[in-house]
Amino acid sequence: MKDFNDPTGGAFGYGLLVVGVALTVLVSWSVWWVVRYVRADVMTRQSIRQAVRVRRGWKRLAPMLKLSATDKTPTAMASLANTDGKPIKPRILVPALKVTHDAYGVIARASCLPGVGLEQFQKAAPHLADAWKCTRVAVTQDKPGQVLIRGVRLDPLKFTTEHHPTGDEPEEIARWDLGLDEYAQPVSVDLTQVPGVTVAGLPGFGKTSLINGLICDWAPSPAIQFVCADGKVSTAREGDYAHLVKRMFAFVGDDLEEANALFRSLVELRRARVSAAEPILGVQSMWEVGPSAVWPLVVLIIDEAHTYFRDHKGSDPKTKKLAALAAENARLVEDLVKKGRSMGILVILATQKSTGDAIPTFIRDVCPIGLSFAQKTAEAAVAALGEDIREWPDANPINLQDRAYVGVASMNHQSQPGFTRIRTPYVSGRDSAYIAARTAHLTADPADLLTAQLPGVELGKSDPDDTTPTMAA
Repeated sequence: MKDFNDPTGGAFGYGLLVVGVALTVLVSWSVWWVVRYVRADVMTRQSIRQAVRVRRGWKRLAPMLKLSATDKTPTAMASLANTDGKPIKPRILVPALKVTHDAYGVIARASCLPGVGLEQFQKAAPHLADAWKCTRVAVTQDKPGQVLIRGVRLDPLKFTTEHHPTGDEPEEIARWDLGLDEYAQPVSVDLTQVPGVTVAGLPGFGKTSLINGLICDWAPSPAIQFVCADGKVSTAREGDYAHLVKRMFAFVGDDLEEANALFRSLVELRRARVSAAEPILGVQSMWEVGPSAVWPLVVLIIDEAHTYFRDHKGSDPKTKKLAALAAENARLVEDLVKKGRSMGILVILATQKSTGDAIPTFIRDVCPIGLSFAQKTAEAAVAALGEDIREWPDANPINLQDRAYVGVASMNHQSQPGFTRIRTPYVSGRDSAYIAARTAHLTADPADLLTAQLPGVELGKSDPDDTTPTMAA
């Protein structure tokens, strides 16, 4: 008969319990891993296998790439165990590596060691790409003492993506989610305090789809109002904004006189806001308090911008009139870009080639953010992104002319040096129609909102050269 007071039997039973728990955990983890693998798509399965190979081979690979450190100081235990007085063999330290995966490749986080930091990992990036069988590898600082290694087996830029807007109000006003970069990482840009954005690129490569996505994501917010001038159509129903025009408080086509009247009214709004900012907001800059339903961020979209600014040559009366209107349009838009930022006016200009004849340089060069889809000439690439793009040939938009790169743009991102390429998602007409119908009731004319709050504000002054604020007596 078993004696339960026997300490030996109790220890044996406890050991069996520990083994049983360990086996249960191991079996559960194995089942979970197998289920996850089976349910994954083909691309993700390949990435899972790749992640396993990376983990298994890391301790051998790291010293080969000089990503290890030699510790010649013996540990306390090694010193106590050294009874024969022989020199203790130095230890080879390998950075700890945690690896995860996604459909495109692997994401690894490595701990730094003395003499093995960000610079050493970045130098080893091409060799890591070869060893891990990746198209490219990027290394960035994750946090102090740790680096983030992103390896992509497949080029994310060559896989078309779609965006299905939810219709939910954006969590952060004025943040533009652009898409995925060449390492399949999400890219966004903060348009707070930004006066203007330029978008360039050949026809059919994604300019309008990019802007449609912006409108769809921002439309559910009553703190944002849209207005559009589309230079490639006569009426909204003819063009790419046929659905979204319901969410715009004003729209004009390629008629220069109508565009001139629209730009003039927006300059009047800008001037009236200058007068009303302190009485209504209590501050001189709207961004000190942020956009609201009663003082919304006004987003002016000028698509095919060259239509409104092109210099018309000729001596006949009609051509002279068009030339005068184009010059006036440029002057009015310049006013909005240079003076509208603090009052909550953002101008987005899209054109094929953002050279000086399409977007005057006194407008283009004030816009701090520029994107460019495919371009045919180096001149067009420089006009869109600046002279520095010559130093970044891999990101130059002249390399994006292949149809596989429809929807891919280059830009100089705010948070990192150089240029990055972005795969922008496609937004279908069905989705934009759904968003427009769902949010049409939020459309309001900012001028009406302003006069409702402060009836003494006049919107009649339209000379942008006159800087004196106007308030009714």
